[in-house]
Amino acid sequence: MVTKTHNPVALRLLIGGRVQGVGFRPFVYRLAHHYQLQGWVKNRSGQVEIHVQGSDADLSAFRHALLQQAPPLSRPELVDAYPSDRDARLDGFAILASEADADADIHLPADYFACEECLAEVDDTRARRYRYPFTNCTQCGPRYTLIRQLPYDRPYTAMADFPLCPDCEREYRDPLDRRFHAQPLACPRCGPRLSYRDQQDVSCEGDAALAACIRALGAGRTVAVKGVGGYHLLCDARADEAVLRLRQAKHRPDKPLAVMFPQAGDDGLDALRRELKPSDEEASWLCSPMRPIVLVKKRDTTALSAHIAPGLNEVGALLPYSPLHHLLLGDFGAPLVATSGNISGEPVLTEATMAEQRLATIAEAFLHHNRPILRPADDPVYRFIGERPRALRLGRGIAPLELALPQPIRQPTLAVGGHMKNSIALAWDRRLVISPHIGDLESPRSREVFIQLIGDMQALYQVKAEHIVCDLHPGYASQRWARQQALPSTMVAHHHAHASALYGEHKGQGDWLVFSWDGVGLGTDGQLWGGEAFLGRPGHWRRVATLRPFRLPGGEKAAREPWRSALGLCWESGLHWQQTPEDAPLLRQAWEQGLNSPTTSAAGRLFDGAAALLGLCETASFEGQGPMLLEACAKFTSAAPITLPVRAEEGLLQIDWEPLLPVLMDGPHTRAERAACFHHSLAHAIRQIAQQVRQAHAINTVGLCGGVFQNRLLCEATCSLLEQAGFTAALAETIPSNDGGLCYGQIIEVLGMMTARETIG
Repeated sequence: MVTKTHNPVALRLLIGGRVQGVGFRPFVYRLAHHYQLQGWVKNRSGQVEIHVQGSDADLSAFRHALLQQAPPLSRPELVDAYPSDRDARLDGFAILASEADADADIHLPADYFACEECLAEVDDTRARRYRYPFTNCTQCGPRYTLIRQLPYDRPYTAMADFPLCPDCEREYRDPLDRRFHAQPLACPRCGPRLSYRDQQDVSCEGDAALAACIRALGAGRTVAVKGVGGYHLLCDARADEAVLRLRQAKHRPDKPLAVMFPQAGDDGLDALRRELKPSDEEASWLCSPMRPIVLVKKRDTTALSAHIAPGLNEVGALLPYSPLHHLLLGDFGAPLVATSGNISGEPVLTEATMAEQRLATIAEAFLHHNRPILRPADDPVYRFIGERPRALRLGRGIAPLELALPQPIRQPTLAVGGHMKNSIALAWDRRLVISPHIGDLESPRSREVFIQLIGDMQALYQVKAEHIVCDLHPGYASQRWARQQALPSTMVAHHHAHASALYGEHKGQGDWLVFSWDGVGLGTDGQLWGGEAFLGRPGHWRRVATLRPFRLPGGEKAAREPWRSALGLCWESGLHWQQTPEDAPLLRQAWEQGLNSPTTSAAGRLFDGAAALLGLCETASFEGQGPMLLEACAKFTSAAPITLPVRAEEGLLQIDWEPLLPVLMDGPHTRAERAACFHHSLAHAIRQIAQQVRQAHAINTVGLCGGVFQNRLLCEATCSLLEQAGFTAALAETIPSNDGGLCYGQIIEVLGMMTARETIG
């Protein structure tokens, strides 16, 4: 691709990768001046083209520095470089107007946290942007949520309606200024403004709006605040009454709430450390450029309300990531609940009128701003398992997440994910892009955003899908949408997609044994799976093991009523549960006749049943509540496992959970010991399955995927046992192990199917 010459008088370079929205052209300009080169640089659709001319030595040094000294937010890749004709008319170095290409190579930037230089200006009484909530530069600020189309120029963003004042215009035009071509550039004279409204008809703008918001929070009110990717619901995280009122209004009685802490101290974590105990790795991740929510252990003496994360040992914590958050937390001087401004399960709200309509019964005041948010981006969430960050939700600062495919895909393909925790993926050539978290597709608004993002991603990347991949389940809204399109589609089994996502992320080689454990998903045999083990690779999975199946009384109701799973487990085993609800006789009749009592092997329902039998959670107010309480109960407790029988049933190895039931229901041990025994017994059973499969198939890598393996105790115990037995254990890291990663797995599975067909052909 690169033609070498000993003494080129000029070079033409084409740079791809992440080079737009990250200050790359100003960097090229400064670099060219440093080496006294002549020429120009310009944006193309997703790429940067450079023409430079000068001495051979200076050109060589420039080319090396171009990649080695690039701005920290950029990810440049040399696409092409070749000698060019010298242009005698050039005098100095210029930045030319952008141009669009028919063959675009677009890499969309995510939204970035506020850099230290901008925050210093916000805090500097002498600075033009003192206390301005929308301060940004080429190295920070919103991107994905305000870009209408590429090339990334101001007229193609949500800032098009904010003409620059003379001072901002000078910064924007000065190649040596750090705000040169910073497209969201603004100041108090020409940029977006805050506005405040509350239920008492108080309204104000600008600095007064921020002050009114702080007063409302200090009075214990809930305020809906518009941020970078949508609204947050904020309230005092130390005040029981404020937190409980927010929970009651949002109909969210138990689900954990995220907490944003003021930035304080050398690393910004002093305020957080007063309430929580982050590990060094968690501290580093909290301070990373994406500023994610990280699950961190609580201190015994924390001043946070006990209602932040009832029954759990961890709190989802994050630092301020925009100048507005920096000002809010700094002025309030204490941690604030910062939960998504939405109706639970829906995408975060982005527009003032809709926010006031949808959140009218939740928020007592609103802090708006008039910078449009073109598409929602919720906060990303991570949990450390095995001392590594594991994505639980992709969002602002990370997504759209771009990954390389192991091989080119035959045609542009859209994967529409699952029904819960939905996200979508677009794949073409050797590229794949995953959207931010959308949410559960139960509500009309969720489905509207789902359809919007499908259109947005194809328009932004200038790629039109020719093929759709979806889940097997006919009840999923994503599958219903796929069936309505006039495009060929492929259905992928839910748990195959989980397994393929893990294999693809790790760039797997050869055959793996993958345990795919989650709630309930439709299997290839029409049954409800969720406790499976597969042998093979994408496109070649063979089910080799499962959890012993049982029938769920009430079917889908069991997802929110763990007592139903407990009953099904006990009835399957001929046991009586003392805490059986009053309507159990009628339910038992239906169960015995197989009425609305589907059979499942789902590990998630087994965990639900265990939580109910221990008295931790008989009715759940959010998905996964029982398993989360079960893990929290077992933490910091040692307990000997019991041996679970593994039998061959109809060609499958089957783990029998029945010996766990008497332990869970009664016995001399504490509740914590029984919960720990449950986890460790399953970890030992997984190792036993792996050892038996290895004897027959000589596999060495064992993967753990699906929502159940967000459980740190189960994962770490299982990985330790597997590694002691000589296996390599693989967990998801970049891709969510839960249903948020299904879209990626669907693409990898289809690639595997394609390879299989070509091999056979």
